[in-house]
This record gives sequence, structure tokens and C-alpha cells, in this order.
Amino acid sequence: MFRCVPHPLRYAEALLQRFAGLSHALSAEVLLGKLVESAAELAGCELSQLFLLDATHTRLTLCAEWLDGLLQPREAASLPSDYDGEQLLQYCLCQNRVLSLAALDRALHETTFLPPRTEPWRSLLCMPLLDERASVCGLLLCASLRGVELQGFADSLGNLGAFAVTQLHLLQRLRAPEVAALAQAPAPCASGYGLIGESPRMRAVYRLIGKVLHGPVNVLLTGETGTGKELVARAIHQCGMRRSRAFLVQNCASLPESLLESELFGYRKGAFTGADRDRQGLFDAADGGTLFLDEIGDMPLALQGKLLRVLQEGEVRPLGSTKTHRVDVRIVAATHRDLRARVEAGSFREDLFYRLSHFPIELPALRDRADDIPRLARHFADNASHLLQRDACRWSAAALSQLSTYAFPGNVRELKGLVERAVLLCEGGELLPEHFDLRQEHIASGETLNLRERLEQIERGLLLECLRKNRGNQTQAARELGLPRRTLLYRMGRLNIGAADV
Repeated sequence: MFRCVPHPLRYAEALLQRFAGLSHALSAEVLLGKLVESAAELAGCELSQLFLLDATHTRLTLCAEWLDGLLQPREAASLPSDYDGEQLLQYCLCQNRVLSLAALDRALHETTFLPPRTEPWRSLLCMPLLDERASVCGLLLCASLRGVELQGFADSLGNLGAFAVTQLHLLQRLRAPEVAALAQAPAPCASGYGLIGESPRMRAVYRLIGKVLHGPVNVLLTGETGTGKELVARAIHQCGMRRSRAFLVQNCASLPESLLESELFGYRKGAFTGADRDRQGLFDAADGGTLFLDEIGDMPLALQGKLLRVLQEGEVRPLGSTKTHRVDVRIVAATHRDLRARVEAGSFREDLFYRLSHFPIELPALRDRADDIPRLARHFADNASHLLQRDACRWSAAALSQLSTYAFPGNVRELKGLVERAVLLCEGGELLPEHFDLRQEHIASGETLNLRERLEQIERGLLLECLRKNRGNQTQAARELGLPRRTLLYRMGRLNIGAADV
């Protein structure tokens, strides 16, 4: 192993020339190609790669690669790479730290992101790239077949990469169609965060989730009971930069004030009768990770003041202690109550309300996303069948139509329970209306829709489900539905089904 130390003056001159070259690039392809070429040649490495995060911050895309003195074709270098299993890339992204390995060991490090060679890669330098808002937006890495120390190049190459990212975003604003395929991904779909649903209301939720994944801002989830607030909180944690640390949950309505305080903040030995040892609280246990506080609207007023101090100062004082210590915890809070009304009633602190509501995300009720009901119902039925070690149940059209017109006061939680019960009752392999115990007063169509409107609602849901299943391919959807393609197009127009809906 040896150190690669360039002559300072010559290296500084070469670095300035590379900055000038990047500033003159007039297209995204040229810009990113020049960046990886510059990184490889300045560091004296055989390989340089540029990865950029997509809009959901859950996938990396290899946007440019310089290998053995040649820029690799974009067709071979633009395949998406899920970094969940790439520990080295995940470390740099989630921890926002430079990684330098002068002795890369394939027995210890997973390096499938590096191109295969007969001679193993021996050195690696991986740097997170920051955008104009100081948020991590990608990675720049260099690799060598020699055992060299590359740490000394981290600062200069990191600055070069950040400059290139700024130039890329400038080009993106000036020539959006040209660079969108490289730097942007489509709006996140249901599978992006492990959530189910492609209705407009849910897609709006996905866009909001994507805005907060890698930021420090606390999030307030609102919505009716059973809309999936904990699932969204887990998605924010699992897809964000804290994914490698703890995710803890506490329901603020499930414990009396004294127990909730000790659970959150911990205590010291002798703090109260029975405290025979020090105990760590949830804020300490979640240090570096995420703490999900469910039913925050039911937290006692005295504890709200302590929570406010954690949010403002990042400090925790355990029960029985006179000293505070700092913690780094992201708070995701949730409530089904109207916090503004509780503030006006004096049961919730106004300053805490404004501190929590910096970034609210309202989850829609299931009745407001009726197009998602068939997909959710099938998902819950398949899971229940798998748990019972039975073949998947078929769905009768009457059963799906009955669910589609039900108001679901309990939202997704109620749908899940109804479907699981129906699977238990089903003996013939087909789910029928009689398997579902629906309260007739909550059938939405009885008072607001006539028969024709009910049938159109059912037909629209079935057509949308089939089109989405076939990824918008109208010919395949028409074949599956047993319709001529022209008839399918006519019905799509009559039911106001457009490309955005699919």
C-alpha cells in the first residue's frame, strides 16, 4: 500500500481547469461525463462513478461512469440500483460521511456496485454530494486496482461534485425536458414507500413524504382513526437517512401522565418508590433515529412543556436527575383530533402546536379514495389466505361493488378486519357479499347515488383496477375484460378515465 500524493501546485492548477470545464458544459450528459472523468484522473483511479438519488430518495441511479479511460455508454450506466443492500453506499448516504478504504476486502465489504474485474478492486473513496440546500442528493466515488490512500482527495473532489450538481440543477431549470430523465424520477407510486393506493389523494401524500425523507423537520400526521398514520411514519423512517437507527412508537393516550413521563424521559435510581436502577427513556433509546408519538393530542399539558423543550433545544432531563443531556431524535407525531380546536379549548399548548405543525401531512379517509378499495381488499385477502395456508380467494363482482359503496367509518383498519373475517368465513374459494358484515347505514350510495350512478362507480373502479394491473396497456386490459379495444376506449371516455388516473 502507498500514498498517492500529487504535487500541490500542479494539482491545484489541474483542479481549477476541471472547474472551468464543468462550467462550460451545455448539456447534462456532457456535464456528468466531465465530472466522472475529472474525478478519476485527478485521483489517479481507473474507475469513477456518479450516483444520483431519485425524487423519492429511495433509489440510486448510476448516471455516469468512467472506466479505464473511457466514458461508459449511458444505456449501460443508467440502470437503477436499490442501495438498501449496499452497506457502503447506505453508510455514506444515511450518515452523510466520506468513506475511504485503502484496503478494500471483498470478504468484508459488499461491492456489487463496482464493475467486475479479474483483478480485485483494492481502494475506494465514496463522497456524499450536497445540493444548494445542503441536502444529500447523490454519491461520487473513485476506485483503484492499487492499494492507495485516497482520503486526501475527498475535500477537493467533494467540492467539484457539489459544483457539478449545482450546474446540473441550473441546466435542469433551463432545459427541463433534456435533463429530467437523468436527474428526476416519476412521481412516487404506491410501491415507493410500501404503501398501497394510487388515487390522486394518496399520490399527493407520496409527494409530501418525498419532501421530508432526508430533512430534519418534524412531521405531524393528521387524519381519521384507521387511515394508516403509523404506516406513513414507518415509511418516512425506513426510506429516510435515519433508516439504520431505531424506530420507536409510543401511544400518548395509553398511559397515565406519571408513567408516560418516565417512559419518554427515563429516570434515575431513587427518583420514586420502586426506582431501584437507572432506566433509559424512549428519547435516549431512539437517539439518532425516529420516535413516533401517536395520539399526541391526548398528551397531558404538563408533559407537553417537556416535549416542547426537546423539540426546541434537543435536550432531555430524566426523572430524578438535575442534569440535561442532548439527543438527536426526529419526532413524527400523529393525531385524529383537531389540534387547533384543542388549542382554543386550552387543552393543548399553542407553542407546541406551531412547533409540531411545521410540516403537516393529512391522510385521506378511505371513502375519499374509493378507487383504492379493490386493491387494498385484494391485498388483505391474499395476506390472510397466506397466513391461513390456504389458496388465494377469488372475488365476486358483487362483493367488490358492495365494498366500493361502503363508507368505511373505520377506514383502512376496518376494511382489513372485514376482509380477514370474510376469508375465514369463505369455504367455496370465492368471496361473496354475505361474507361481509357491513352496516347498511354506512352504505354511501343509498342516500346520495341512484342506481345508474352506483353502477358507473363500480364499473369505473373495475376498469381502473384492470388498467393499472396492465400498466396502462389498453389492448391487454381490453383482452382481459373481454371487450373490444374501441369499446374500452368509449367507456373510459364516458367514465372520465384519463392517463393521469391510470
